[in-house]
Amino acid sequence: MINSFMNKPALLDYMDKLNAEKHRLSTIQVRDMFASNPDRFEQFSISNDGVLFDYSKNRLDEQSLSVLIDMAKASKLFELRDAMFSGEKINTTEDRAVLHTALRNKSGKPVMVDGKDVMPDVQAELAKMATFANAVRSGAYQVTGGQITDVVNIGIGGSDLGPRMATQSLREFNDGPRLHYVANSDATDLDDILEYLNPQTTLFIVASKSFTTAETMLNARNAKVWAENAVGENAGKHFCALSTNLKATKAFGIDDDRTFGFWDWVGGRYSIWSAVGLSLMISIGPEDFDEFLGGAYSADQHFLNAPMEKNIPVIMGLLGVWYRNIWGFPVQAVMPYDSRMSRFPAWLQQLDMESNGKSVLKSNDQTELDTGPIIFGEVGTNGQHAFYQLIHQGTTIIPCDFLLATTGYGGQENRNMLISNCLAQTQALMTGRTLEEAGGNPHRVFEGNRPSNTFLYREVTPHVLGMMMAFYEHKVFVQGVLWGINSFDQWGVELGKELLSTIEPMLVEGTSHKAQNSSTQGLLDAIREMKTG
Repeated sequence: MINSFMNKPALLDYMDKLNAEKHRLSTIQVRDMFASNPDRFEQFSISNDGVLFDYSKNRLDEQSLSVLIDMAKASKLFELRDAMFSGEKINTTEDRAVLHTALRNKSGKPVMVDGKDVMPDVQAELAKMATFANAVRSGAYQVTGGQITDVVNIGIGGSDLGPRMATQSLREFNDGPRLHYVANSDATDLDDILEYLNPQTTLFIVASKSFTTAETMLNARNAKVWAENAVGENAGKHFCALSTNLKATKAFGIDDDRTFGFWDWVGGRYSIWSAVGLSLMISIGPEDFDEFLGGAYSADQHFLNAPMEKNIPVIMGLLGVWYRNIWGFPVQAVMPYDSRMSRFPAWLQQLDMESNGKSVLKSNDQTELDTGPIIFGEVGTNGQHAFYQLIHQGTTIIPCDFLLATTGYGGQENRNMLISNCLAQTQALMTGRTLEEAGGNPHRVFEGNRPSNTFLYREVTPHVLGMMMAFYEHKVFVQGVLWGINSFDQWGVELGKELLSTIEPMLVEGTSHKAQNSSTQGLLDAIREMKTG
C-alpha cells in the first residue's frame, strides 16, 4: 500500500490553480475581507477541547481554501494518515512504522506492527516508569545521601529539547525534585549545573536509545566520574538509562530495573511520549504525565475524525504549503506569549526542520518544490523589542503563529498587558497603516496584510501542552505528505557524525593526519598553535 504514496506530489498538478488564486487575492487586503464578511472569524476558526485556533487573519478565502483542500485530497492525505496510525511502515527509507501516537493511545485498542499488538509493551513500560517516578518523588528510592533532591537529564536532540521544553512550560506543576538538562558537549554545560548540586542526592538520567550517542555518552562519563569521586562504588545507584542497549547500560553500571526502553518506531523528536519523558514524569508526577498524554490523544482524535475544512493540523499544514510554495514565504515564526514556554520555538525548530528539511522525494527523485520552512521564534513580549520590526516593515513576509493563555500566573495587570500586546501585534500585522493614516510619513507606513494564526487556551496545563505539541507534530506530517517527502528520517545529520571520527584524531598532538581540504587543515593547524602557544 505504501508504494501508492510514492508518486509525484499532487501539489505539482495544482500549482496553476493555486497561483491563480494567489493572483486573485494579491489585490485584496485581509482587512477588507473582514469588512465585507462579518462572520469571517467564525468561519475561519476551529475549537478543540479548550483550544481555539484562529486563522482568519490569513490571505485566504473560501475559494482558495477549497482548492487547497482538493489538493490535499488528491495527495491522499487521510489515507496516509490512517496508514501511520495503523502501524504501516510509512518511514520508507528506514522501513519502520511511525507510531508515537501509540504511546498516547488512551483507547486501549490494539495497534499492530509486524503482526504484533504493541500496546501491552507500551503500557508495561509506562507502568514501570510510573513506579520508578513515584519512588523517586516519594523518597522510596534512596541514593547515597537519602532522598533525591536533583535530577539531571543527559541527552541531546529529541532526548533533550522536548523534555526540557515541557518541564519548563509546566513549571507550575513541578512538585518533584529539581530538574536540570545537559546536552552540549561543551564541558561548561555540565559543569555549570554540577557546581551547585550535592552528589550525594543527585540522580542522572542518561537518554540514548543506542547508548552510543557521542555527546550524551561524553557527558555521562564525566558525570559518572563526578559521582564516583563523591560516593565511590555507589555511583551506579545515581544513574538510570533510557535505552534499548542493555549490554551497554549494564557495563556502565546501571541495573535493568533502572533502564527504560522504547522502540525503533519512535523517532527521537517524537520520543517525549515514551521513556524519554521520564524526567518530565518525575517532575510533574505520573498523574499529570497521563494528562499530558491525554492532551496529545485529544489532538490525535481530532486529526483522525475532523473533516479537512475543520481539522486544525490540516489547516496548519495547508497554510504552510500555501505560503512556502505559492506565495514564496520561506520563514515561519512562532511566538508564545508565556515566559515558561520560551523553549517552545527551539523544540519546534527540531520537529519541523529535521522532519521536513528534505530535497529527495519518497520516490527517490529530486523534489521540484521548496520544502521545510525556516522556523524561529521568541517569547512575547521580548520579541517585540527584537525582531518584530522586520516582521512588520521588512521586505521578507513572515507568517506568524501566536500562542496565548487567557489566564495564567502572576497579577491581572501583567496578564492584561501580555494579552493586549499579543492581540495588538496580530491586528497590526493584518491591518497595517496607510500613508494617509501615517500623516504622509512613509517611515510610519505598515504594509499590513501579513498573515498570522492565533492559538488561544485558558492556561498551559499538561493536557493543553500535550495537545499543542501533537497539533504541531501532525501539521509537520501533513506538509511532508503534500511535499511527497519522508518526514521521519534524518539522514542529513549523518555526514557530520561520520566526519567527526576522522577529524577528532587530528587534534591529538603529534598526529601526522592531513585533512581533505586546505581550509580544514589550516583551521586545525591554527587550533594546535593556539592550544600550545
